[in-house]
Amino acid sequence: MNNFNLVVMEGRLVNDPDLRYIQNGTALCSFSIANNYSYFRGEELQKEVNFIEVTAWSKLAEKCGEFLKKGKRVLINGKLKQNRWQDDKGATHSKIGLVCNLVRFLDYPDTEDTTKTDDSSDNDTPV
Repeated sequence: MNNFNLVVMEGRLVNDPDLRYIQNGTALCSFSIANNYSYFRGEELQKEVNFIEVTAWSKLAEKCGEFLKKGKRVLINGKLKQNRWQDDKGATHSKIGLVCNLVRFLDYPDTEDTTKTDDSSDNDTPV
C-alpha cells in the first residue's frame, strides 16, 4: 500500500537552475530553494531557513531551466524522495529532496505562471 506523499512549498532560488539531459535524452533540472520561516521561543522571535534540493523532469525541467533564475520566487507542488548511495569508502549516505510535478513562477506576471508535468512525478531516476 502506498502512503500519501505531497509537499507544497514556497521559496526563492538559491542559484540558477542546472538543466541537463540524461542518457536517454530526458531533461533534468536541479535547483535549490530557500524556504524561510519564523517562530517564537518564549517571547523572542526566531528566524530560520530550510534549503531544499528540487528536481524537475521532462518538459517541466525545460521550462524551469528557461524561466527560473537565482532569487526568483516559486511555489512548488511535489513529493519527497530519499536518495541513498555509498561513497568510495563504503559509507552509506542519504539525502531527501523534492521531486516537483508543478511549479508556479511567482515573479513572472507576463508569462504563463504555472507549469505542470505529465510524467515527472513517476520518474524515480536517482540524481
